Amino acid sequence: MTTRAPRRDSVENRAGILEAARATLATDPRASIDVIARSAGLSRRTLYGHFDDREALIRELISVGAQRFNAIAESVTDTDSRIALARLAARLWQEAAHVQVAAALALDEAHVQHTADALAPLRRTVAALARRGQEDGSFRTDLSAATLARLIEEVARTVVSRTDAHSIGAAGLAVRTLLSIAGLSWREADELLSAHPDIAESQEVSA
Repeated sequence: MTTRAPRRDSVENRAGILEAARATLATDPRASIDVIARSAGLSRRTLYGHFDDREALIRELISVGAQRFNAIAESVTDTDSRIALARLAARLWQEAAHVQVAAALALDEAHVQHTADALAPLRRTVAALARRGQEDGSFRTDLSAATLARLIEEVARTVVSRTDAHSIGAAGLAVRTLLSIAGLSWREADELLSAHPDIAESQEVSA
């Protein structure tokens, strides 16, 4: 039996709902499904044709955002562990800043397990990077690689959910904070970023 492809208007409606949800939740994180539907220019009934409830919509926002984060993790191929961590942090921050509301929802305690599952590829990348950094002497070794990776995740979580994405210096702070957690001093972090201006450029976030 041949499965019919979704109608074009159905695909567009779903994309419109997700975009409306991002925009609406940026203004009001507690926005109801009715408010999101109106923002998308659709009826509540039409929205429910795509998502069973508000939680299903939020889970979809998390999944879509996770796909972008995981793709970023795959794009970082630097062999120097310090540069790899800095570049990963810069690129993830840039993406998280653009979808900070969705990122904050993803990091909410109510969605921890779903987020962890969706971000499994990214988490594996961070874990492997922590091990590599310890093995080549770039990162601190007073913690196990698993603990270091978890600490990097938790600090990144706090930065994403608590920092104004568009405040001056926020991106640089995010990158330097993770480098510090990995064991680099502020002087070492400054020297690293000065020697690799392309990383600093990727920290710029459009308003």
